[in-house]
Amino acid sequence: MTMGQDDGQNQSEDDASRRSFLKRSLGLAVVFVVAGVAAVTKSLWTPSGAPTGTFPKIKVANIADLQANGYVTFDYPLVGESNMIAKLGEAATGGVGPNGDVVAFSIVCQHLGCIVGYEASNSRTPGPAGACPCHGSVYDLVHGAKVVAGPAPRPLPQVMLQFDEATGDIYAVGMGPPTIFGHNTGSPDVSYDLQGGTPVTQ
Repeated sequence: MTMGQDDGQNQSEDDASRRSFLKRSLGLAVVFVVAGVAAVTKSLWTPSGAPTGTFPKIKVANIADLQANGYVTFDYPLVGESNMIAKLGEAATGGVGPNGDVVAFSIVCQHLGCIVGYEASNSRTPGPAGACPCHGSVYDLVHGAKVVAGPAPRPLPQVMLQFDEATGDIYAVGMGPPTIFGHNTGSPDVSYDLQGGTPVTQ
């Protein structure tokens, strides 16, 4: 009889121990899920196209300054981080302006960091392209600068733009993923683009 009572007591203690372990495990799982959701949310964009981080808002061009199949270079989000803003002449992914054809991208190649040039036409893309002279990577600027040729592993990071219909001014307000080459390359956390230099100002 005594042994039976001991077995019952041991089983109760085992059950209590299992319940305690399960509660702790569930608590840790919840913490990891919340942390994961927070990390993903940090890299998402608001519906207006503005990033959730602290990117500067700077004027980069006026619509009147841009010719069809022409481009202008500018630094963003840090001094020395080169980008191009181009009027492609056809509606593009993330495009702004009256025709949705004005886009901007980092011109630092995602392969080894060479400077990408603008081509009004390229045999590998249906429209304007970014082409790296070093190793032949080609980016389709109409479709989010996706890689269509060469060794680059990722698209060029796109500069998020806002267009002021009243004035025609175009503002850079953030960067899309992946990170600019050399800034935690390939990460979806674009806040790394703000580190390692001096933020641009108006």
